[in-house]
Amino acid sequence: MCLAVPGKIVEINGSVAVVDYGGVKREARIDFIPDAKVGDYVIVHTGFAIEKVREEDALKSIDAWLLILGEPE
Repeated sequence: MCLAVPGKIVEINGSVAVVDYGGVKREARIDFIPDAKVGDYVIVHTGFAIEKVREEDALKSIDAWLLILGEPE
C-alpha cells in the first residue's frame, strides 16, 4: 500500500525538484509534470512527481495527517 502525502516544490534544477514535506526535503523528478514550478504542491511516487495538487486540497490533506499523527499544528 502506498500513501500519498503532498509536498511543496521549493527549488527546481532542470528535471529535479526539491520537495518540502513539512520540513523534510527530498528530491523528486518532475519529468511527468513539465509545467511544475516553485510553490506548486505535488504528489510524489517512487521519486517522481506524478500529479499537481491544488494548494487548498494539499493543505487539507496535510492537516488531516497532522490530526491522525497527533502532531501540533
